[in-house]
Amino acid sequence: MRRPLLVAPSILASDFAKLGEEVRAVEAAGADWIHVDVMDGHFVPNITIGPDVVKALRPLSKKTFDVHLMIAPCDPFLEAFAKAGSDIITVHVEAGPHLHRSLQAIRALGKKAGVSINPATPESSIEYVLDMLDLILVMSVNPGFGGQAFIQSAVEKIARIKAMVGGRPIDIEVDGGITPETAPQVTSAGANVLVAGSAIFKGGAAAYRGNIAAIRHAGALARGEAA
Repeated sequence: MRRPLLVAPSILASDFAKLGEEVRAVEAAGADWIHVDVMDGHFVPNITIGPDVVKALRPLSKKTFDVHLMIAPCDPFLEAFAKAGSDIITVHVEAGPHLHRSLQAIRALGKKAGVSINPATPESSIEYVLDMLDLILVMSVNPGFGGQAFIQSAVEKIARIKAMVGGRPIDIEVDGGITPETAPQVTSAGANVLVAGSAIFKGGAAAYRGNIAAIRHAGALARGEAA
């Protein structure tokens, strides 16, 4: 069964002074999920938000909260992010020595479990946890900052992961440099969830609907789902 094509705006690129309004605006503009980038200034060179912000945003949207933890260690914070209202919690392969345990913990909290891999990390690192996953997030930039250029080698990695996943009901997500120009490359390779920050939030709220639609249409064209 083919996974649906989804667009997940990354609120990392939004106006943090009016975060709640921004979440409402992208939901109204056609977002499928809300992608929440959590950074700790340790695992990645930036600090963003914690569970209290997720909790504050949760009542403002009925969309899936796709929470990407770029933090190490992650295990001590899984329960807090689950209780805050995350629907999917994604941890990095590189963030700790016990990935299997982290995924078990996410599942035990009643949440969908995701794993993310950095550009230099081989897809073989997730081979032994495939049956515990709801989502695989391929980083197509180095995590830590928005607005970076797309790393081309991510396309081949997505294709290899798609082959590894086989018939399992796992979403393949890609994050970093996603625009109407790069969306066709990653969807052709097998990604079905497109995270975009700068490409969606540019131009202000009046532009969000058009920006989301352009990325969705470009991805759908590559999948043969649009004309």
